[in-house]
Amino acid sequence: MITVVIQAGGASSRMGEDKALKLFLGRPLIQRVIERLTPIADELIVTTNRPAEYAFLNLRLVADLKPGRGALGGLYTAIASATHPLVAVVACDMPFASAKFFEGAHSLMLEKDADVVIAKTDEGYEPFHALYRRESCLPAIESAIAADQWKVISWFQKVNVQISNPDEIKSLNPSGLCFWNLNTPAEFLEAERRANE
Repeated sequence: MITVVIQAGGASSRMGEDKALKLFLGRPLIQRVIERLTPIADELIVTTNRPAEYAFLNLRLVADLKPGRGALGGLYTAIASATHPLVAVVACDMPFASAKFFEGAHSLMLEKDADVVIAKTDEGYEPFHALYRRESCLPAIESAIAADQWKVISWFQKVNVQISNPDEIKSLNPSGLCFWNLNTPAEFLEAERRANE
């Protein structure tokens, strides 16, 4: 059983407006992300500190449980809010978020008895398109926050992390686009062009 959590918490400073609500092919970008992941979700949650703006989604909306703790606090909120044992956490600005990636990550998690299945690309780890086991990750993140750590992956040494290798990533994400998050109007336009292809 998988909870999918879409994180709509960022400041969107480079975009100049809320990325999640910016129109992508005529609809708010977050709606596209939700529709792409609905097939694998037994539960769908959106984390946001502006629930009124997201009420139109008719989904469960959760505000930060650890305000002011940045991305790690956001990850904590996502995992703590889930009611299912496995939690797929995805940023709201990933127009090519991949259900297929999470299906593969789920299989890998069971096969390797992993607590986290995450990709590592040239950009580094991809914690906001990754799968987490709630039971083991939550206490590890709590202790990292209590120790005043800020890095999103500061708690990884306390759990069994399975890193998807480039071949696995390629087979689960042939387009190579699922980790692409949009930060500028130019990237939005380019993503719309690719989505139309």
